[in-house]
Amino acid sequence: MCDVGDACSSYAPGHALHLIQSRLASATPSDWSDGIVESADAATGTIVVRDLTSAAPITVWNGAGAARALTPGTPVAVHGRYNVLAVGREHFNIAR
Repeated sequence: MCDVGDACSSYAPGHALHLIQSRLASATPSDWSDGIVESADAATGTIVVRDLTSAAPITVWNGAGAARALTPGTPVAVHGRYNVLAVGREHFNIAR
């Protein structure tokens, strides 16, 4: 169905971001956690983010190319309830 980084027709966790998912995440700002990218593997879509509050690592997967847009040290935000990764103004659906 999907190749890493190509157009995705699925809204399953880690695939394309659904408009409703994006709107729900935007409407619940208290559920965002700031973090710093520790690693991003573009070949597998795996991203490790270090949470700035708890210092815990958060490992996520995205097949829509988020890992290609990231380098270690990039500031990001993770929405815990709706599984969204924010990289600047761009949002990605993630699977934990």
